[in-house]
Amino acid sequence: MPYVYILKCSDNTLYTGYTVDIKRRLQEHQEGLGSKYTRGRTPVELVYLETQANKSEAMQRECQLKKLTKAAKQRLIENSPIQPAVIMSPAKDL
Repeated sequence: MPYVYILKCSDNTLYTGYTVDIKRRLQEHQEGLGSKYTRGRTPVELVYLETQANKSEAMQRECQLKKLTKAAKQRLIENSPIQPAVIMSPAKDL
């Protein structure tokens, strides 16, 4: 299942991306292998996550989110019904 996500980096910046395997991708980011942007900004925290029907929709949504201001992204994060910490807990399996 495709996901669109937002990470909070150690320098309080936000990174937006998409993936089909959120646990693997988050681990890659934490290990400095996820993207050039997050490589020097670890540790990162998953603060927003949404599912999409297919990869194309995930990529389109990622593009939409990247165009938002930081304030708009923070409002989106605050109003999200999905709690990434709960989703990413070891007891949950995506």
